[in-house]
Amino acid sequence: MSDRLTVKLETHGCKLNQSDTQFLSRALLEAGYDVLPRTEDADIYVLNTCTVTHVADRKARQAVRAAKRRNPNSLIVVTGCYAQRAPDDLRSMPEIDLVAGNVDKPSLVRMIGQLELNPDSACAVGDDEAVSQVLRIRSRAMVKIQEGCDQVCAYCIVPTVRGRERSIPVDEIVATASEYTDAGCQEIVLTGTQLGSYGFDLENMNIVELLKDILDRTDVPRIRVSSLQPQDISEELLELWGDPRLCPHFHVPLQSGSDSILKKMRRRYSPEDFQDSVRRIKRNVAGASVTADVIVGFPGESDRDFRDSVDACVEAGLASAHVFPYSTRPGTSAAYFKAHIEPSEKSRRARELSSVVGKLASQFREASIGQTRQILWETAESSENGTIWTGLTDNYLRARGKSEADLTNRITAATLEGFEGQLMHARISEV
Repeated sequence: MSDRLTVKLETHGCKLNQSDTQFLSRALLEAGYDVLPRTEDADIYVLNTCTVTHVADRKARQAVRAAKRRNPNSLIVVTGCYAQRAPDDLRSMPEIDLVAGNVDKPSLVRMIGQLELNPDSACAVGDDEAVSQVLRIRSRAMVKIQEGCDQVCAYCIVPTVRGRERSIPVDEIVATASEYTDAGCQEIVLTGTQLGSYGFDLENMNIVELLKDILDRTDVPRIRVSSLQPQDISEELLELWGDPRLCPHFHVPLQSGSDSILKKMRRRYSPEDFQDSVRRIKRNVAGASVTADVIVGFPGESDRDFRDSVDACVEAGLASAHVFPYSTRPGTSAAYFKAHIEPSEKSRRARELSSVVGKLASQFREASIGQTRQILWETAESSENGTIWTGLTDNYLRARGKSEADLTNRITAATLEGFEGQLMHARISEV
């Protein structure tokens, strides 16, 4: 039985937060802590929070209280965007022992050490071992290439909690990707707040050149780009998808299908720009899926504006979308706008659009039947019919298939034969 202190990490929110948690997990492992992959009781519970909506804030508070109930003797640490935006609110919660915002994340392991129940219990492990353990906890590696945002959209708190845009140096990104590849990682996900702005603060560098460098200088089997703005989708960029290592999945935020609402939001594209980017993707990348974010109930959104959002999702033929009712964030300019929509109406619009998006997702899955796709297999469960594997296709469909071979963390070809709910049924090729 190990006498090292155990840590449970929980992440809310975006892939950038997942990247930060993965970095923290690795740092804790290197410092000699045991990081638990599931929900076992732990000596230390760390919650990496989101604050993009009031619902995210509420989920964070609920998670903290639940963790303390599971293990009243645990130390509770809260970090991330909520901790950056409203640290005093969190410090007022009796369950929490330490609040550390995004700016404190590089020092968080040291800060946790100062709270330890048994300071002598940690025993440092090697860097390679820590990388391998991170991959055992999470099948895909999140690699941060950029963070921060200079766009200051009217509704968004991210510039406040993440700061100004800044790019990670190319050599550092390549080295990180190579470390994960050497440890057996099959897929890296490039994360950031504004990926399309990558390289503005570096010499002769942009997102296209970065992707070329990663493709040329690493052997990672699969590369996924987490999110790109409509204005980032150029022919030059899409040419890179001729390399099958780049996953044919594009997350392109829409936010609204109404031109007037996009202008009020201070977005830097029009609805037609969004549709142009989707058409460009589908014309250049075979089998590509396109997903989006949509906000409903923004201040001043008329029923016509809302219908424009519904129509835009249908016209784009989205494979899926995250639908969010607008949430007032203190400190943003939209919080001071007039004509706020009643909560009941925001909820109604969110339900209606979610229903439309669900039908679009089913149509995309239906159109995928008969395709042979590359699937990264992640988990297995035994059944009376044999071992059933679950994984993710290159174009971001969750799939299940039967095989008695050990497919853990392997990419194989599989033919999509049908679907039930959100799961595709796959016939796995010979392995």
